[in-house]
Formats: sequence, structure tokens, C-alpha cells
Amino acid sequence: MAQKGVQLDRETFSCSICQDLLKDPVTIPCGHSYCMNCIKDFWEEEDQKGIHSCPQCRQTYKPRPVLGINTMLASLVEQLKKTGLQTAPAELCYAGPEDVACDFCSGRKLKASKSCLFCLVSYCEKHIQPHYDSPPFKKHKLVEPSRNLQENICSRHDEVMKMFCCTDQKSICYLCSVGEHKGHDTVSAAAERAERQRELEGSRQQIQQRIQDGEKDVKLLQQQEEAINQSAAKTVEHSEKIFTELIRLIQKRSSDVKQQIRSQQQTEVSRVKELQEKLEQEITELNRKDAELQQLSHTEDHNQFLHNYPSLSALSESTHSSSIKIRPLRYFQYVTAAVSEIRDKLQDILRGKWTNSSLTVTEVDVLSSEPEPEPKSRSDFLKYSCEITLDPNTAHTQMLLSEGNRKVTVMKQHQSYSAHPDRFADWFQVLSRESLTGRCYWEVEWRGREVYIAVAYKNLNRAGDECGFGRNDQSWALYCYQNSYTFWYNNKKTSISGPQSSRVGVYLDHRAGILSFYRVSEPMALLHRVQTSFTQPLYAGLCIYCIGAAAGFRNLK
Repeated sequence: MAQKGVQLDRETFSCSICQDLLKDPVTIPCGHSYCMNCIKDFWEEEDQKGIHSCPQCRQTYKPRPVLGINTMLASLVEQLKKTGLQTAPAELCYAGPEDVACDFCSGRKLKASKSCLFCLVSYCEKHIQPHYDSPPFKKHKLVEPSRNLQENICSRHDEVMKMFCCTDQKSICYLCSVGEHKGHDTVSAAAERAERQRELEGSRQQIQQRIQDGEKDVKLLQQQEEAINQSAAKTVEHSEKIFTELIRLIQKRSSDVKQQIRSQQQTEVSRVKELQEKLEQEITELNRKDAELQQLSHTEDHNQFLHNYPSLSALSESTHSSSIKIRPLRYFQYVTAAVSEIRDKLQDILRGKWTNSSLTVTEVDVLSSEPEPEPKSRSDFLKYSCEITLDPNTAHTQMLLSEGNRKVTVMKQHQSYSAHPDRFADWFQVLSRESLTGRCYWEVEWRGREVYIAVAYKNLNRAGDECGFGRNDQSWALYCYQNSYTFWYNNKKTSISGPQSSRVGVYLDHRAGILSFYRVSEPMALLHRVQTSFTQPLYAGLCIYCIGAAAGFRNLK
């Protein structure tokens, strides 16, 4: 009885908000008591309404009441804490709105600790005890507290549903199995659960495998992102250095031209000034001679005139006027024309050439206005050889990759590839993992009746007839069939004559828009050349029709 009294006291001195002993207890005007922080937090949520209420009786207050510690209640709570009952015993863990309540408790129900699938009843710690102690209850199945126990009762026969009808895919009771489900394929619920459990484990394994594959793909994408960022940073740094050097070179050339102009200016001005000074001296002398002759002309003494005239009338011939030639300033015009020509060439390179090129182009020749000539010999082509591997995420499920993902064979059976949005669904096709820009060369060796050797954009469709290499405007393909060749682009074919070969070389100059196919020999025999404008990075592709046929990239390193 004493213990029950303490329990009653504990309930009396508990906060109805936090369900724990009162902390800094306050009593509001309606008489209910709460922890200081609990009632403050509760009222702060009601501040926007402008009216505050009691969480228990819902009496409202306006304005918000001033709170003060109830010292007497606080003293009683401290005394209760000293009894050592800091937490409520299990039988006082009352069920809240979100809890499963004990079906055996009367009055205020305690939280259930277990549910019995045999009894279809939930029990608290006190009432579940017979299931642990009494042998008749040993066979009962105890589970975590459940609200759905009544769903295990047959609505027609009010019996526990321990059977499963495989025909109708539903749980039934024994009476159902001999009644309306008679003749159906029925098993025990436990047996069906075991079968479904095995299926569940298989599904989980598939999910976990897909998670692992997805995590690998994410890691690859993260690595690719990091590689792209590093490559971009290095390219920006390198480009800045190149442009800095180019600016420095232009500035130096500008300074040299200015110095040459100034030097020529000084030379020409000195020559002109020298002639000017000589002419000015001659003019002064002539003015003096003219004054003397004028004076002589006014002499009245005939003898004096005749005596002085011979010495005054003799004029020396001018030596300067004949050498003076006023010529146009064409020297400087030639300089202006030369500088303008340099400007025009730079503008053509910087504006015209780069406007049509992709940001991903890795080779930019700013000093040359003409593209490099296409190689002729195989050794020249090998200078641009690149390492190409096939991307398993793009391969059709009947294509088997081997030799480090450099070779592909069409199989009769499907491979265990995980689902991927990049995978080709209708054509036996596969794309390379590496993107191709700049100048690249690779060789394909194949066996079988036919093969498509192609390049394509990454966003090529993966399903439908239009996704075939050469059947759209996003891919270019050379179709090799026994003793003939055909080139495909945008679903249009071009017949090609040439000797058959099991090895084909592909040369790509992305910036120049050149794609060429060669029969590998010495010298190389051109099969077909494409001149176009590529707007995106390209990917090497292979398409094989026949079961057992194979193709792959040769190792050229």
C-alpha cells in the first residue's frame, strides 16, 4: 500500500506535457501545474494567436499570465526525488496516443510490451508474465506490440488465419480452406512466409548488387568530375601562360615597330632640315645679290655701272633645288598596311576559328591558319594513336566484353549487366568510355560477316530503330560486309569500292571536322573521308550483327 501511495504521488507531481517529474514547477490561474520550460515552450507556439490556453483544461488567458515558481510544490517534488524513484516502474508506463495499449489493463492503460499472435491480444510487462512462466503459453508467438492484430482474424468465421491460398493470393482460416477455397492450392502461412522470405532475400541481394554497382558508377563519375576539374584548371593555367606570352610578343613587336618608325622619322626629318637650311642660306644670298643689283640699276654714272655690272650680274647655279623631290609618305603607309594585315590574321584566328570549335578541343593552334595535312603513312598515323576501351554501361546485354574491355563478342545468352540508362536496348552496339577530341587514330580488327565501325555523340538514343549507328544525324558509321563497304550517315548510305580487310584504321581531326576510314596497309588505302563540323565530343562505337562475331581495338602503344 505504501508503494502504491508513492506511485500515486508521483503521478500527481508529474508534468502532463513532458510526463516527467516537475522541474521548476509553476501553477497557472486554472490550478494546473507544469514545468516552467514546458509551459513556456507551449505558449510560445501560441504567441501568434494572441491567446494562451491550459494544455489540460483548455482555459484561455489574454494576456499571457506571468509565471512564478510554486515553492511549496517544488519542495514536495524534491522530497519525492529523495525516495529514489527517479523513473516510473514499468507498470506505470502509461500508453500515449502513439503507443499500443495493454488490452488487460483496466482504467488508465499501460503501454504494451508484447503482442501475442495466438491470443491476438497485447500485454503490458505485468500481464505478459504468464506467457513467460506458464508452460501452456510456451507455444504462443510473441511479437513487438502491434495495432494490426485484428487483421489476422477471418471476417467470416472469426478464426485466426493460419493458412494461405496460393490460388487467390490471400490469407485464410482453416474453415475457409474446406469451404469456399476448397480445391485451391493452399499452404500454411508459415510455409508461404518462408517462400516469400527466400524471394525477399533474393530481391535484397539484387538491390544490394545494384547499390554496389551504383556506388561504383558514382565513384567513377566523381573521379571523372575531379579529372575534368583538374584538366580544366591546368588548361586555364596553360592558356593564360600562352596568352601572356602572346601578349608579351605582340607588345615587343609593337615596341620594335614604333622604334623603327621613329628612327626612320628622324632620318627623313634630318634630311629635310638639312636641305631646308641650305635653301634658306641660298635665298639669303640671292636677296643680298638682288639688293646690290637694284642699287646698281639706279646708278647714274654710266662708267661706274659698266665697271660694277660684270661682277654683280654673274649668278652661281643653284645646287639644291634640283635635288629636292616631294615624295608621298608611302613608307609609313606600308607599315600601317603590314600591321593591319597582322591584325586581320589574328582576328580571323581568334574569332573565326575558335567560334566553331568545341570547348573540349584539346589542340588549339593559334599560330597556324591552315589545318595540318592528313597523315599518309601508317607511322604518321600512329603518332596520333589513342588508347580506347569500351564502356560496359553502354553494351547491349548480349555483348560480352573481354581483353580489358577492348574486345566485344556477341553471345547467344544475355550477360548479367545491371540496368543502366546508357545501355543500348535494340541494337548490338557499344560505345567507348573515352571521349575523342583533337586528332586521334585507332584501329579496329574484326571477324565474322559484318561490323559497323562508328563514331557518335554521347546523347545518341539507346532504343528504337533510329539509334543504330549511321541511322541518325548523331553518328557516322562504316559498314563492313564480306567483300563490300557502305558508309552510313543520317540514314543515308554511300557505296564504297575497295579491297576487303579485317583491319580498319580510323583517323579523326575533331577541330578540322575530318573523319577518315582506311584499310590498314603500307601505304594506307583510303576507303572514305567525311568533311563536316563536329559540335560535341565523339565516342568510338562498334556494332555487330551475328552471334559469335567479334571486334576490338588493337593495342597501338
